[in-house]
Amino acid sequence: MADAIRGKRIVVTGGTGFLGKPLCAKLKAAGAAELFVPRRKDYDLTQPEAVRRLYDDAKPQVVVHLAAEVGGIGANRENPGRFFYANMAMGLHLIEEARARKLEKFVQVGTICAYPKFTPVPFKEEDLWNGYPEETNAPYGVAKKALLVMLQAYRQQYGLNGIYLLPVNLYGPADNFDLKSSHVIPALIRKCIEAQSRGAKEVPCWGTGKASREFLYVDDCAEGIARATASYDDPDPVNLGAGREITIRDLAELIAKLTGFAGKLVWDPKQPDGQPRRCLDTARARERFGFTARTSLEDGLKQTIAWYRANA
Repeated sequence: MADAIRGKRIVVTGGTGFLGKPLCAKLKAAGAAELFVPRRKDYDLTQPEAVRRLYDDAKPQVVVHLAAEVGGIGANRENPGRFFYANMAMGLHLIEEARARKLEKFVQVGTICAYPKFTPVPFKEEDLWNGYPEETNAPYGVAKKALLVMLQAYRQQYGLNGIYLLPVNLYGPADNFDLKSSHVIPALIRKCIEAQSRGAKEVPCWGTGKASREFLYVDDCAEGIARATASYDDPDPVNLGAGREITIRDLAELIAKLTGFAGKLVWDPKQPDGQPRRCLDTARARERFGFTARTSLEDGLKQTIAWYRANA
């Protein structure tokens, strides 16, 4: 991996974020000559002039585009227009400028929300176009999926080496624990720990708990993206996941156990479950660039809980 990255100037959008920090560490360890991480206050990537200025300042050979405006079901329901516009605009301008400047490689990190609502489990990459995404996050998912089409079209017409990765739901230390915008794991960890500290006997949980999800530890995801950046050059999208499925109800019970919350989990079926099932076929990542997730869900949850207790 180091031979393919060593000596390159790499821009990592979203490089100060939850996934960006461990990814930058891996790229640096692999010998990148320079990592440039644009700050939102300096570069509004939804604006073409800011993207051009970023490329002028950083002079990248490779761009890894992680930056996104995203959140859980509640945030998606409140911001469907913004989530579509911001994610579509950022990718559109970054890819177009990469083409114009003949960059060596563009790595687009997509989203599992791009898959159809009723995708057969495990999700295979060829299932991406077999239906419409789950409604609560469709604007975000469709915007990100359009960037896959853009990269494939630009490869065909202009020869831009763009790749597209589909990470499953991420979790880990330094996740977003804001209950208004967080995903399910950090939200449940915070709720259980706060209930425990208050002596509360109940924790409210959204939905029925029957939906299932797959979760990928953030450091494992960073490893997968680094490997793909180094050695994957095909137009086909690639899943990044752990290949293990768990219901939200079982997840909540596991988090309650690991945090020490002994009260009752109270489910609210008036709130949406989101996509009914979510679990990936991860064979392509293993076969194309040798990526296999290494962190078990329980071990990853323990590390995430410990981080939250230390930093809350």
